[in-house]
Formats: sequence, C-alpha cells, structure tokens
Amino acid sequence: MEELQNNEPEQGGLLPKIKFSEFVQHPVTAMLIIALSALGYLFVDNRVMYTTQISQQNARIVLLELKVDDLTNKLRRSDSLLSSASSKIMVLQQLGKIK
Repeated sequence: MEELQNNEPEQGGLLPKIKFSEFVQHPVTAMLIIALSALGYLFVDNRVMYTTQISQQNARIVLLELKVDDLTNKLRRSDSLLSSASSKIMVLQQLGKIK
C-alpha cells in the first residue's frame, strides 16, 4: 500500500501513474480504482444525457404551446361565428322569415 500512496503526480498530469505490478500486489485497491472510475464515468454520462433530454423537451414544449395557442384562437373564432349565426337564425325565426 505504501507504493500507491507514495506516487507523485507527473508534471502536467492530474493523476499519478499506477503500474500493473501495483495492481497485482493490491487487487482490492485496483478494483476500487476501476469501480470508482466506472462510476464517475456513468455519473457524468447520465448528467449529460439528462441535460440533452431536458433541452430537447423544452423545445418540443414551446412548439406544442404555439400549436395550442393557434388552436385556441381558431376555436374562439369559430365559437363567435356560431354564436353570430345562431342569433341571426333566432331573429329570422321571430320575424317569421324562417319556420
């Protein structure tokens, strides 16, 4: 274990170099390093994937909101036209023009 703790980072590098002979001498430590590396990768990959999905869904939500607004305006227009037509028909019925 002393060999793993005594490794100094190389100049310009963030992590110390670990040799295969050290892995052979300390297999549990080696498995922990591999597991932590894999876990870190999966965490970063998962975070990037969620960020991508969120931005795609936000774009889709904006598009769907625009469609809902357009359809709401069309519904209001058709509702007002229907109301106008029904009031005209009622007036014509009261005047006796339509039976």
